[in-house]
Amino acid sequence: MVTGTKAPTLSISEKAAKQIQKLAMKDNLTDHGIRVAVKGGGCSGLTYELDLESQEREGDKVYEQFGVRLYIDKKSVIYLAGTELDFSDGLNGKGFVFANPNAKKTCGCGTSFSV
Repeated sequence: MVTGTKAPTLSISEKAAKQIQKLAMKDNLTDHGIRVAVKGGGCSGLTYELDLESQEREGDKVYEQFGVRLYIDKKSVIYLAGTELDFSDGLNGKGFVFANPNAKKTCGCGTSFSV
């Protein structure tokens, strides 16, 4: 597990970490972290994927922030470098939000992007 020695590929806000922990507790998955991946799809070509997961897979980068383990597969690392995962519960909608400096174009719903 990579912790503290290097800046993580993906950082999460404290608000996002609390929401992840809340979702894990609701489903009684308190030993789980979150897998963040980039897959082909969406209206801009690439889309983010979030899943609760209990263990790392071969080749994963694993970080821990605010008590939440982050699992990122090696293919997604290049698309997520410098990205912050936040959680919004404002008037414009509720959900996880990615601030990705690598995204050249995003869709209107904010769930897909291109590089």
